[in-house]
Formats: sequence, C-alpha cells, structure tokens
Amino acid sequence: MTDPTVPSSAVGPATEAFRELLDTLRDLDRSFLEGDRAVADDRHVADGYRQLLTTLGVALDTYLFVEPSRPRFVDVNTPFRRDRRWGGDNTDAYYALCTVDPTRRYRISGNRGDSVYFSVTAYNEPAPGAWSDKVVAIINDTDLEYDADGGFSFDLGPLPEVAVLLARDYQADPLTGRRIDWQIEAYDEPDPIQHGSEETAAALRASAAWLRTMFAIIPLTVGVRSDDAHTIGHETPQLANDFGEPYQVGDANFGWSARDASYSFGSFVLEDDEALVITSRPPRCRFWNFVVWNQFMATHDAGDDRCSVNGTQAVPNADGTVTIVVARRRLDHPNAVSTVGYPRGNLAFRWFLADGVPAKPEVRLVGAADAPVAVS
Repeated sequence: MTDPTVPSSAVGPATEAFRELLDTLRDLDRSFLEGDRAVADDRHVADGYRQLLTTLGVALDTYLFVEPSRPRFVDVNTPFRRDRRWGGDNTDAYYALCTVDPTRRYRISGNRGDSVYFSVTAYNEPAPGAWSDKVVAIINDTDLEYDADGGFSFDLGPLPEVAVLLARDYQADPLTGRRIDWQIEAYDEPDPIQHGSEETAAALRASAAWLRTMFAIIPLTVGVRSDDAHTIGHETPQLANDFGEPYQVGDANFGWSARDASYSFGSFVLEDDEALVITSRPPRCRFWNFVVWNQFMATHDAGDDRCSVNGTQAVPNADGTVTIVVARRRLDHPNAVSTVGYPRGNLAFRWFLADGVPAKPEVRLVGAADAPVAVS
C-alpha cells in the first residue's frame, strides 16, 4: 500500500523493496522466540538479534554493495571481527567473498603468508538470494605454483552458473599468522555503474531472501540429554553431548560448505560443574579444528577466550588420539576450551584434505572436578 505521506513520484521499486526488507527483519526473530526452535535463555535471545544484524551485513556485502565487473574480496569471517561471527565460523580462519559474473574471466592473486590451508571455491546461486546447492569449481593451495616469496596467481572463469567466490585462509595461530591479502581483477572492461531503483530493488530483495534462508536454519537445536531422553514409537531423540557421524562434502551441497572438508557436528548441555571429555583420532590431513558455537553457529572473538583448538595447537595423547575438555569455564587440560559461560550450544569438527572420513569422536560427560588435566 502506498504511504499517503510520501509523494507518489518518490515511491518506486527501491522504496517497495526496502520496506519489504524491513518487514523481513521485523518478523525473523520469531525463529528464535517461538516454536520448537525457541531458545531457552536471554543470552541466546540477545545473540539472535546480533545474528540478525550480522547476517544483514553479510547479505548487503553480497548483493547491494557489489559490482561484479569491478570485483573485490570482502571479509565475511575473521578471527577478530565481532560483527562477522556467523554461519559456522571459527577462530582460525579468514573467509573473503567476492560476487562475480559467470561470463567474465578473472585473475586472482595473493601471497600465502602463514596459511596452512587455503582455497577459492566457486558456488552457484539457484535464484537471487537463494543459497548455493552446487560447487562449480575449487582451487586449493596444492593446485598452484609459488614464487620465492610465496606469491601466487591464477585465472578463473568464465564459469557457467557461478555467482560468488569464497576464499578460505586457515592459520595455525590466528594471533600471529600472516593472512592472505586476496586480489582480484576482471580481464574485460567494466560495465557502467548502475545504481538505479530497479537494480537497488533487486539487490534488496535478494538480501531479504538470503536472510530468510539463514534463519530457516538457525538457531540450531541442541537436543536433549541422555538422562532426559525418551522415545515415542520409533522416534529416536537427538541427543545433546554427542556427535553425529562425520561426512565428506560433495559437489552438491547446501550453503557454502568446503568441498575439501569433512565435518562432524554435535551439541552440548552442561551444568556449571560439568565437563565434556571428547576424544578423536585425527586422520592424516592438512588441517583440523574443533570449535564451540552458540545456537546461531557463531563462536567468540579469538581474543575473548579459548573457544577452539586446532591440529597445530593440540597436544596429542601417546596413542595419537586427541582429547579435548569442554566446560563452561576453561579447565586445566592442555586442550581445554571454554563455552564462555554458555550452558548449551553446538560443537563442530572440521578436517581439510583428510586421507579419509574420520571416525566419530567419542564423548563422556563428567564432573568438572573429575575432568583430566593432562594428556594420557
């Protein structure tokens, strides 16, 4: 409906799309306030609103503030930006996104710095704002040649179906590691700049669709504790304080999963005096890490507390397994991580360029006072 206080000549596609975006934002908090996925505490409610605005920022970077013929990589996850904690992030990696034109050819370059794994993945977009369901192409660090200083460059495109590129840069120590400074340029002359009402409206509607998809996924559930579990008929409850079977990402995927990675996801529900003792046997791989998320698939800033541990940092047991101790405060084990006081949330392992899909991590719930304080 047209607002009578606004001249009709000023109400065009951009105005309508902007108001639709505001309507989307207004309604999305229902995903974490109501229904089966409603969160259980004020802290997660507050996280929900932070997540709404973080996701909006990423959506606008992806759709509104882009020029595919004048490409630029923009940070969407870093170990240190509190406004870019989303989507299954972690404190070891820098992710940078670039919207591209499938008909164009691009030159991508950088210097590997202290990266222990990096890649550029090209994803499709089934419809404006819809999340990818296909990996179109991937280039990782094993595919490239380097100069004496670690510099590299490669060409990419044209690639039918491609909509965005996502660059991943994993660091053994995010506090000291030198990240990759991604550069990209299009070979052809750029298109004229067009920021008219129609173009702006299309970008805002794509941003709104992207937001709706994100909040159809989050908040994640955390299941129930085994001591509270019950079954009705053949229903098997999702248990907290456990992990799902690890799996390898395929070319067909949903979202921006890493084609080179295997994942295993779990959740936790902990009292203040409890801890999880998680033991895994990492396969041979380039890089792995374990991370604690809130229910919105977001972790904390790398400087807040130790909320993750990776294969370079972890101290292994004598038999090659790795034990990680998770509690609401960081305990004394060399591989201890903190939930930063959260009583519930989610957990994730990822392994890059693994020789095979890892075995499922084993989990024990113990009293915090009974948690191991040394490797075995």
